[in-house]
Amino acid sequence: MFGVLLEDEEFVARARQEDLSVRLVHTRPDCEIYVAPQGVFAGGQPQRPAAITLKMSCDTAHALWMGRLLVPVAIATGRLRIRGKVAKVLELVPMLRPAFDRYPDIAAASGIGG
Repeated sequence: MFGVLLEDEEFVARARQEDLSVRLVHTRPDCEIYVAPQGVFAGGQPQRPAAITLKMSCDTAHALWMGRLLVPVAIATGRLRIRGKVAKVLELVPMLRPAFDRYPDIAAASGIGG
């Protein structure tokens, strides 16, 4: 799914301009994904630390991507924990629109749609 973002020229240009990188730490099951203009890396982050780290359960991530849970609500209720500037996260969310738009179809194709 994050490959969708790297195909979006606007996302890549803005991410480069803002020097934006994101480390997603998911639990239950545990996994880490690092997303930067240079690529998507599973299993941890490459050489430099991410500008933003987002930690949440996989169920919370699924609810966010499906549009059932809003980022501000997830932050306020503690379901989404952030390391880095919250303002950067709120700036990032609209940039993720191409992935949000495609996620339901990607999830359905993987059998986790509902």
